[in-house]
Amino acid sequence: MADDIARHRADIDALDEKIVDLLSARAGHAAEIGKLKGNGASYRPEREAEVLRRVTAKNRGPLPDSSLATLFTEIMSACRALEEPLTVAYLGPQGTFSEMALDKQFGSSVEAQPCASIDEVFRSAETGAARYAVVPVENSTDGAIGRTLDLLLATPLKICAEVVLRVQQNLMAKKATLKTVGKVYSHPQSLAQCQGWLSQHLPRAARVPAASNAEGARLAAKEAGAAAIGPEIAAARYGLKILARSIEDDAKNRTRFLVLGAHDAGPSGRDRTSLVMTTHNRPGSLLELIASFSSAGVNMTRLESRPARTGQWEYYFYVDIEGHQQDAGVARALAQLRDKAPFVKIFGSYPAAVL
Repeated sequence: MADDIARHRADIDALDEKIVDLLSARAGHAAEIGKLKGNGASYRPEREAEVLRRVTAKNRGPLPDSSLATLFTEIMSACRALEEPLTVAYLGPQGTFSEMALDKQFGSSVEAQPCASIDEVFRSAETGAARYAVVPVENSTDGAIGRTLDLLLATPLKICAEVVLRVQQNLMAKKATLKTVGKVYSHPQSLAQCQGWLSQHLPRAARVPAASNAEGARLAAKEAGAAAIGPEIAAARYGLKILARSIEDDAKNRTRFLVLGAHDAGPSGRDRTSLVMTTHNRPGSLLELIASFSSAGVNMTRLESRPARTGQWEYYFYVDIEGHQQDAGVARALAQLRDKAPFVKIFGSYPAAVL
């Protein structure tokens, strides 16, 4: 058996040397592309989406697709940094799901800039303090993030990518055990997402709302008998041990994030377009606008209404459709929409989330 292990290890060493050579060659090509681009954007979400789709399609195991995607995201992140160092703003503090979404999309070879509010995230990218912004836009359980939708109306930024993150909630503590937990800190949304588990396993523990999951973890780290609910990254940030994993009541819970920047994303082959529109105040007006998509053979995947705040019961309608605005069918539908609607703003076309 020892000889077999030694042989496998020797093969791994030889493969590692080949991988290093191949990575160096890849990085060399990336650096040359950066020179050819000149002042062009180093982050091309449509290209990165194509790479991830291609490598996962070729995957035959034993690594799962998610692991392969993570590895290639880091490879692209390191290569991208050779072209241009990027600063990306996100809703902080450190140790939140927003930071995890940033890591999933951009990898670790960027400067992550935590912001205190969604408004500050937008402002950072709008002023050029950050090249890109990552903001939450909707949760599959709790619905849309209203502030993000409101700010999209006025921003000059474009949606150039989306990230979908599984919301895995964990119970964590410094020294407490499940039997000794008397208080649980977390963001109110996370507490609500874990009501069933908490009622069953910690029925007597006080549930204390915190400004964020990361803040809850920070408080729990300083208090005996206290625990926090949040992502695994928060446990690592604040030196907590995980007492129970995946305690969310809905295992399918996901949060969708948008990546905002100064440029559009090109077609990737599997895209989404987001927009907002208003309707005339007459019967059937909304149906008439929606018909623009069906008549062009375009699938609408989301429709969300928000008050226009004019005091006259007017609404903005936020829409997601499949396809890129450069696609013939989508372009035809958008042209019809502009002819019919009092107001239309295209937020951007971008690659549909990978994994």
